[in-house]
Amino acid sequence: MIASARWVETRDAQADLNDPGAVLQEKVSMEPASLENLSVLHHSENYIVVNKHWDIRIDSKMWYEKQTVQSQLKHHFPELVDPGTYYGFRFCHQLDFSTSGALCVALNKAAAGHAYRCFKERLVTKAYLALVRGTVAEERMTLDFAIGKNTTEGKTHMMCNEGAEGCENPKPSQTELTVLEYGAYEGDPVTKVLLQPLTGRTHQLRVHCSAIHHPIVGDYTYSLRTDNTPYRMMLHAYFLHIPLEKEPIQVIASDPFLPSLDSKWAPQRCVNPLDDFLKNILKPQAEMKESQEKPEPAHRRNSSPVESEEQKAQCQQWLCEWNLD
Repeated sequence: MIASARWVETRDAQADLNDPGAVLQEKVSMEPASLENLSVLHHSENYIVVNKHWDIRIDSKMWYEKQTVQSQLKHHFPELVDPGTYYGFRFCHQLDFSTSGALCVALNKAAAGHAYRCFKERLVTKAYLALVRGTVAEERMTLDFAIGKNTTEGKTHMMCNEGAEGCENPKPSQTELTVLEYGAYEGDPVTKVLLQPLTGRTHQLRVHCSAIHHPIVGDYTYSLRTDNTPYRMMLHAYFLHIPLEKEPIQVIASDPFLPSLDSKWAPQRCVNPLDDFLKNILKPQAEMKESQEKPEPAHRRNSSPVESEEQKAQCQQWLCEWNLD
């Protein structure tokens, strides 16, 4: 361990089942990211989960971009760099440049393959916290808007909802939204929400919130370059559960949207406590884990699902992508 690393004592989410509010809080800096400023939530032989800083790319091929999660990992864990990959590390999933929170990194090819299957089969549970503009009227909503690539001139870096001008190849996309609190940010009405993506499209949460006319606070892109006052985009990957067979990962990246951390955010009315979400989501997983630990019937011990050649080829293709220039 390098002494300059910023380590955060964050307990496994399952340990807080009886007292979710006991998750240790990390003092979230409003300063830009740096090589030294790396928060580790989980570290094992096969995986590292970090609490990604806002406004930092995961990786980059641009020589002038020195501040990336990849460079942070290389700085603190040079011995873990894999020379067989372009970036040195295998990122199991993506987080936007402007999004903070839990990000899982595989430390070897086999671990990356196991994680890939969990994501591919939609076994992973993810939950995000966000502050969105305005007052969301419905406490619980399923946002169901197909998302495609925006081919309109000047907007090719964006995604769009099906039916929008220039929307190409839209794919089904669903997000569960739960209102947590109503309040104000810099005096303007905002709503704190929990977002659970059921699919994994590019910019999905940002596009879906914009589609219901409640864009995420500080989302410069999907507010059409109007929301540029906040110091960051208020979207945070709060909860991550990857049900790996031998090493299930379950972490919480502590809530950065608290008045004690950002005085411009003023909660006014709590609707659904975040602790209730933790209780509801952790209990079924605890029960599932308990059932998995029970001895398997003798007639089933030798049976295992057979992976098709097509599935093997898809996994191999995904793993090979890490070696591309």
